[in-house]
Order: sequence, then structure tokens, then C-alpha cells
Amino acid sequence: MKILPVIDLLAGVVVQGIAGRRSEYRPIVSRLCADPSPASVARGFRDTFGFDTCYLADLDAIAGAEPSWRLYDEVVAAGLQPWIDAGTGDVAQARALNRYLDQHAPQGRVVIGLESLLDADSLSEIIAALSPQRAVFSLDLRDGRPLTSAPAFDSLDPMHIAEFAVAAGIEALIVLDLSAVGMNAGVPTLVLCRTLRARYPKLELISGGGVRNQADLRSLAAAGCNQTLLSSALHKGDILL
Repeated sequence: MKILPVIDLLAGVVVQGIAGRRSEYRPIVSRLCADPSPASVARGFRDTFGFDTCYLADLDAIAGAEPSWRLYDEVVAAGLQPWIDAGTGDVAQARALNRYLDQHAPQGRVVIGLESLLDADSLSEIIAALSPQRAVFSLDLRDGRPLTSAPAFDSLDPMHIAEFAVAAGIEALIVLDLSAVGMNAGVPTLVLCRTLRARYPKLELISGGGVRNQADLRSLAAAGCNQTLLSSALHKGDILL
């Protein structure tokens, strides 16, 4: 199982996630870098662990701002190919991110977050604009419940939303419960991951949130995950790869 390090951007710097409560996020303090700039954190991930990819969550863009193109440039220049989560909920933004990756980070990908989709029917259009190989769907949860404003998803449980995404053409799926992020309390998505792996043997499955130690990594691998999202444990030195 591969590690996908996470860089959360807010107001121009990298921040520490706390249970999805974005108003409480503060600049990261890390043993890997001297400051919370995207370039410094990206170099820390690359130089310390040899990572060449990252999950890049642009929290300002997720909240409705323009994507932070200059900050993406810093991460790419530091040697990381980003999976960009910038609140992609429509075809126009998907195409803009696709063009950026074509020009600057061809191995990068675009994350389509459940919380950013306003219309369930737009998912297949966004995937077509990106290609199934570049599109990643994030099944965003909070305390086990889907985090969505799309009416079509209101009555669906996480498994049925995942089934909808796969039927729309998704080949890579993130399962993330935001309530666990940065809380050092273990990963709450293991049962759902095991169910997804049994249902979709070929699906690229990614999870994380709350990872504390190597035992949690082994549990994610046993649940069938191909990759795990990781941030706090790397910055604090709780996991040494």
C-alpha cells in the first residue's frame, strides 16, 4: 500500500486539519520543514520520504474561491505531482484543472469531492471532461454520514453513493470521514472499505483520516486500500517510513 501525503492549503499556507472544522485550522508545525509554505512542506515530503505525489486540498477553492494556481506551481516545482481537490463541482472547473495538469503536472489528477457536487447528474460529465484515468471521486463523510448538498444523494447511504460513482465511470475512490482528520483516534472507514473492496475488486481504493501508527496502516491495507492519505503522523514523526 502506498502513502499519499496530504497538503491542506488555506490562506496561502499549509494548515493542520482538525475534524473538518476549517475555522479551527492553523498553520502546520512540522519536523519536516521550517515554515508552512507549500513549497517548504512539499520539499519536506520529497526530501524526507521520497514522495513524488501528494493530495492537494485547496480549502479556499473548496469554499468557492478561485483555485490557487500559484501555490500549485510551488508544489509542482518542489517535485510533487498533485491530486488537486479544489471544489470541482462542474465541467468548467474540471476543464480548467485538466488544462493546468496537462501543462504543469501530467501525472496529476483531479479530485471530485462529494461535498462539492451540487448535482449528481453532473458527475458523469465531469469524468468525461477529465478522463476516467485522471478523475478521482472523494466519498466525503462526517461521522459516517455523506457530506452532500446534492438532492439526489440526500437519501442514499455511503455504499449506494459509491455505487453511483462507479456506475458513472469512476475508477479511483477516496473514502474519507472528515470527523477523524487530525484527531489521532484511528480510522473509522475500515468496514466500508472492506465492503467496497469485496464489491469492486479492481477499484483503486484510497482512505485515511485518523491514522496514528503502523498498526493503522496495516488495518487499511487489510481492508483492501491501495493508498492511504497521511498528514499529521508524518509531520509529528509518529510514522517513520
